[in-house]
Amino acid sequence: MSGKVQIHFQALQIANEQRNAYGLRYNDYERYRKHCYNRTHRLRSTLKMTYGRGREFKKLAPISLETVKDGHLQLLLFEAERAWAHSQELYQESLKLVNTAKTAKGAAAEDAQKKASSNRKHATRRMRRAIHWATQLLSHCQALYAQSRLSAEDLAQVTAYTLILNGHFLRQRYDFEDALAQLCVARNLLDALSAAATNSRDQALAVSFADEIGPEIRHCAHELRREKAYDIDAVVAEVAPRHRNALVQDCDTLLVQLGKGSRGATGERGKLKTLIWEGEPVPIRNPELVDILLKVQEAEEKLVQARKAEEKDDDAPPGERDRKGKRAHGARSKRGGVASYDAILLSLSEAEDVSRKLAEAQKMSGTTAAGTRDIHFVHAYVVYQLLSRRVQRDILLMSTLLHQLHAAQKSHSGHSKARKVQVDARLYPAIVKLLDSVLQSLEQMRTLTIVDESPDLASAVEARLAFTKARRCYYLAWCYAPLKKYAEALTLTQHAFLHLRECRSTLEGMIETDPINHGDPAFYPLTLTDLDKLDEEIALDSTTFKNDWYAFNGGALDAESGKTHKKPLFFDIALNYISLDMERLQERAGKAPANLHPTPAIAPAAQQAPEKKAPTTSKAKVEEVERAATPEPSAQARGGLSSLLGGWWGRR
Repeated sequence: MSGKVQIHFQALQIANEQRNAYGLRYNDYERYRKHCYNRTHRLRSTLKMTYGRGREFKKLAPISLETVKDGHLQLLLFEAERAWAHSQELYQESLKLVNTAKTAKGAAAEDAQKKASSNRKHATRRMRRAIHWATQLLSHCQALYAQSRLSAEDLAQVTAYTLILNGHFLRQRYDFEDALAQLCVARNLLDALSAAATNSRDQALAVSFADEIGPEIRHCAHELRREKAYDIDAVVAEVAPRHRNALVQDCDTLLVQLGKGSRGATGERGKLKTLIWEGEPVPIRNPELVDILLKVQEAEEKLVQARKAEEKDDDAPPGERDRKGKRAHGARSKRGGVASYDAILLSLSEAEDVSRKLAEAQKMSGTTAAGTRDIHFVHAYVVYQLLSRRVQRDILLMSTLLHQLHAAQKSHSGHSKARKVQVDARLYPAIVKLLDSVLQSLEQMRTLTIVDESPDLASAVEARLAFTKARRCYYLAWCYAPLKKYAEALTLTQHAFLHLRECRSTLEGMIETDPINHGDPAFYPLTLTDLDKLDEEIALDSTTFKNDWYAFNGGALDAESGKTHKKPLFFDIALNYISLDMERLQERAGKAPANLHPTPAIAPAAQQAPEKKAPTTSKAKVEEVERAATPEPSAQARGGLSSLLGGWWGRR
């Protein structure tokens, strides 16, 4: 016995992986049938079990137990899967033809009815062929198990697979009593496999197949007029013990061996911790999802270990930390925490993608597990965890950016202008961008069904939305302050006060029962002390903005008003449109000017001008003489309409 090769063959795992990967997630039986055909062809070529070449037919030799390999068992499994997929494809086509016959009339209806009947007969033949291949596979596995070359778990999987095919075929033949017995025994074996599983993936695999045959058990019990046909567990507990030894060879011994195998395996590496939501477990019934959530669990454990190491370093004496070189506080340690969150977010993104596809497939098929939380709930739960971790990562990044600001303020704590320290101009825009990301995550979280169905959680999310908006307005105001836009900065501080007031009104009534503060993880802790602190900072900075604005331009809205002087609106009206007798006014005021004699120098100069231009024509001389003889208007003659028009034309 020791010289014989041990075979490890998990039929349910292989069937589940191939079905999900090649079309059956969306009920595409044709694609899966073609895949099974190609797979059997490759296996026959590898095992050298072809039927010859060309027209020459070569009969295959029977498979002997001495030469049997894992590939031989896979070949039988894929032959059964191919025939089963073909049967389901033909059955679906027959249903479509029946619906066509109901709507059509005359010869078209008769033709559709004949084709539907032909497809049903063909589907029955293919289903019998699938059972033939599955029975042959089971006989080989039983022989290997008798020689101790196959484990009890592998034999139980093959047995359950064969019983499921038999039960499905009998139910389609309307033999509900025998079908119920076959399906109940298969469900009993699957429950035993789930209980004996050494890791969460094997457990989810058994549970997924048990969920698939659950509706069929309920239908058979209903057709047999059984009481409480909706209670599948009760029906299985009643029917399975009576028929399992008759349908399965040494079934009780097989179940005992399964129990021994589960007690012998004590490893906890592949075990997924129970996920709790509002005091109830979250069912994870898909092996793909279990694998990804195990990655999430490992990443979370690494994050917890990193936090414990940081706390241990912080508690150590300063001399010891310097001696070991583990001064990992401040911005450097926070960057390491951000890297740990990246691994969690990557795994959660993969889990969200898989759960979304499973939810879409279940929506298309219209099936669900009775009395349990379905895959739609699991998808919402995974999205909530993804968003919460993303918010937690963004808050950690923001605290890392603010570390340099706090360090600079501490270094200038003795000065009167400690809050006006010079920081990088990109600091506040980066913080605003992170707060935008937090707002987006919280708004998406608020739309989830699991949040909407919990009033306390919905109020907690709304409170954090208001608090994040207040912080965003506060840091956005600091983006405007260096640009001397104090009006915009003060407007934003007023908006921040309004958001803080909204947050306080929401949080005061539920501060003791806040599900986020008491949750695991508490991704966004928020207390009334945080609100008071932010309120104080906004009030202090608002006063600072007002003082800086007044010192800049006296509180004017236009920043350029203090640099240039503008004339009053009616500055030129008195000079251009009103004629004043200044001499009369001065005389009445007792300030009469001295009598000035005008010098007659203008007329001789005007008269001498034509004499210098003697060579010019006579016409030009006449014009120049007339122009020179024009008398100058006196100050007393200005007034009336001519003075008004002169003011319009700009003459003084």
